[in-house]
Amino acid sequence: MAFCSSLLSAKLPFIKLFLLLATIMRGGVGQSYTSVFIFGDSLADTGNIFFLDPSFHSLFPPYGEAYFHHPTGRCCNGRIITDFIAESLGFPLVRPYLGMTNITSIEEGVNFAVVGATALDAAFFEERGIDNLVTNCSLRVQLEWFKQILPSLCNTSSKCNEKFERSLFHMGEIGGNDYNYPFFLLRSIEEIKTFVPLVITAMASAIKELIDLGAVTFMVPGNIPSGCSPAYLTYYETADKEEYDPETGCLTWLNKFSEYHNEELQKELTRIQTLYPHTNIIYADYYNAAMRLYRSPTQYGFTGGTLTACCGGGGPYNYNASAECGQSPLIRACDDPSQYVSWDGMHLTEAAYRLITNAILEETYVHHSTS
Repeated sequence: MAFCSSLLSAKLPFIKLFLLLATIMRGGVGQSYTSVFIFGDSLADTGNIFFLDPSFHSLFPPYGEAYFHHPTGRCCNGRIITDFIAESLGFPLVRPYLGMTNITSIEEGVNFAVVGATALDAAFFEERGIDNLVTNCSLRVQLEWFKQILPSLCNTSSKCNEKFERSLFHMGEIGGNDYNYPFFLLRSIEEIKTFVPLVITAMASAIKELIDLGAVTFMVPGNIPSGCSPAYLTYYETADKEEYDPETGCLTWLNKFSEYHNEELQKELTRIQTLYPHTNIIYADYYNAAMRLYRSPTQYGFTGGTLTACCGGGGPYNYNASAECGQSPLIRACDDPSQYVSWDGMHLTEAAYRLITNAILEETYVHHSTS
C-alpha cells in the first residue's frame, strides 16, 4: 500500500451530460455502468480520513446527522455529491478504500478520496514553506492505491479494458486544497496563480494514466466558488465593499480565481478528449451549479443563510478556524441545516450537495471532440 498519513476562456464544444449518460447506458445489449472509482478530497471522501486520523473533527457529531445519524468521515451533515451520483446510477454508496476488509468485494467500485488531499505532492508545498497540509495523500498516492487493487479487479489487459470501459472514474473535486492551504496562510494571489498550470498538469497526468490502464469515461469536477465560502469570507473580511459581489455577498476576486482554474481545466480536458477520441470526458460544473444557490437562495429553500455556516464557532459568518464544527460539544449546528448552503464553513450541506448533483445530472456539459 502506498503510504500516506494525516499531517495536521475560449468557448468549448459541449453536448448534454444526460444525453451522454443515456447513450452509454444504452450502448450494447444491456450495457450499463458496472462500477465507480472515485478520487479527490473532502468533497468526495466517504470515510478514508477515519483510518488516517481518527481524531479529525468531521468524525464527531454533528457530522452525519441528516442521513446516517452518526459521523462517517464525510465533511457534511449527510450525503455528498459522489453519494448522490452513485445512487443515480443504481449503486450503493461507494466504500472508502482504507476501510475495505475484503479486497475481493470491490466489483462495484472504490473511493480513494481523502479529506485535505491535493493534486500536487506534499513535497511541492514543503519546498515553498506551506506547512499547513492535513494529509500527504495526494492524487498520485490515490492513483497508486488504485494500481495496487488492479490484480483483484482484472488480471489481464484485455479484462481490464472490458471492465473499465463500463466504469465511471470520478476525478474530484481535486485541486481546491492546492490553493486553500496557501490562501489560508495569506500567500499572495500572484504566487498561488502560478500553481494552477501545475495542478491542471497533475490532474491531466492522472487521467491519461488511467486511460492507459483502460478507463474510458471520466467525470471531472471544477472547483466550487471559494469566494462564497464562510472560511474565505472570514480570512479575507474587509471593509472595502467593492471587493464583494453586490448580488451574492461573495468575494469577487476569489471567485474569479476559481473561474480561472475551471477555465484552464476545461481547456485541458478538451485537449485530452482530442488525444483520446474513444474516451468520454465529462466536465462537472460544480461552480455554476453552486452559484445558482447563492444568487437565488430562497428559490431553493435556503432561508437560513447562504454565506453563514450552519455549524461553526461564531463570528460574522459563523466560522472560526480555532473552533471548528465537531471539535467540541459546545459547537452546535443550526436547527435546520437544509435551510443553509454551508455546513461547516468549508463544506456544504446535504441539501446543497443534492441540488448541485441534480444540476450536474441535468445540465452539466461534456467535452466533445469535433474531429
